[in-house]
Amino acid sequence: MNYKFEKAEKSTVKISITLDAAEWSAAQQDAYNKTKGKYALPGFRKGKVPMKVLENAYGKGLFFEDAINESFPKYYFEILEKEPSIEAVARPSLDVEKIGEDGVTLVATVAVKPEVKLGEYKGIKFEKVEYNVKDADVEDALKRLQERNSRLVAVEGRPAEKGDTVVIDYSGSVNGVKFEGGTAEKQNLELGSNSFIPGFEDQVVGMNIGEERDISVKFPEDYHAEDLKGKDAVFHIVLHEIKKKELPEITDEFIKDADGAESVEAYKAETKKRMQEANDRRADRELEDKIVKTITEKAETEIPDALVENQIDRMVQEMEYRLMYQGLRLEDYLKYAKMSMEDYRKGYEAQARELVKQQLVIEKIIETEKIEATDEDVEKKIEEDAKARDKSVEEYKKEVEGRTEYLKNEIVIGKLFDFLKSANTIE
Repeated sequence: MNYKFEKAEKSTVKISITLDAAEWSAAQQDAYNKTKGKYALPGFRKGKVPMKVLENAYGKGLFFEDAINESFPKYYFEILEKEPSIEAVARPSLDVEKIGEDGVTLVATVAVKPEVKLGEYKGIKFEKVEYNVKDADVEDALKRLQERNSRLVAVEGRPAEKGDTVVIDYSGSVNGVKFEGGTAEKQNLELGSNSFIPGFEDQVVGMNIGEERDISVKFPEDYHAEDLKGKDAVFHIVLHEIKKKELPEITDEFIKDADGAESVEAYKAETKKRMQEANDRRADRELEDKIVKTITEKAETEIPDALVENQIDRMVQEMEYRLMYQGLRLEDYLKYAKMSMEDYRKGYEAQARELVKQQLVIEKIIETEKIEATDEDVEKKIEEDAKARDKSVEEYKKEVEGRTEYLKNEIVIGKLFDFLKSANTIE
């Protein structure tokens, strides 16, 4: 097998692979041996027809396609191993330049990792935003804890108010005709939650227990049911119960039961610390994003379309997973949004292109600065992660077995950002 390669446009390489007559004949023989079981001709048992007989019956090129499919991957990956300068980043496209009994020449075009020309990435001034926790933030957290531990108690002797939870029957109709999904009995509804059609809850406010009332509403123009969009409707309401939310008193005993903290003051101190740590992580992420964006803008590189498509594939897949957890399918989402998959993918293109460039720049800096993860680094990380998860090192090692490369990548990225922060001025 002979080969040669040359750089083509847009960070692609063309690899020309030539098999001589003997190699090409052997490839066809291999293809025959693997596929002969599916052939049968009069006078021969299935799978026992000689190769020459099959070629005479179906043509000399009978095994050409199978021979290419079998031999190309073997030679292609052999070339990639011999030529480390060819960093393929996508599947190759294959063309047959010449084919016959005397040999074959195949041309593989493959996207490769492009050259990156780094711009300024050290000595830059960055401003770090701080998000400090205020006392009001802690009080809000305390109120949410109080809300989560509230209970509903029955109310009598007054009409329903905003904030109450009422138990109602309702029956809706449009032009006097009841519609599907418009009827329910003993339905709980929190007034002011805006969980029903606009205007519905406001008209229940003021009703008394046992009272019946007809209320008029208009379905929104973007309502999910096509036959109800923008329609005027009338709901007949029967109110059975009124309940109000009763909040527990904030005491040390309540805090112990609800959160485990020793006292209200201890809860506030722990909550403030936890919130500040979260805010610091947020500020740090924003700083890192700012650094990466800035140094990416200063760098120059070609961005292969194949890498952009691969990134879009990942983004679409992530969206599919998110929708799946909500009980939806991407196909149904696109139908509802009246969007084709092609248009949906185009919506990701600019973001995907930016992410690809950022990744290429990051990889180039890691290479340039010789940032790496040693075995000692991996051991230290395993120990730290095990401690954070309250597990023994041996137990955690079993959990992460086979994920060494993933851990090394985490370590390298951590070292990269430590380097970038120390090499630039953070104000």
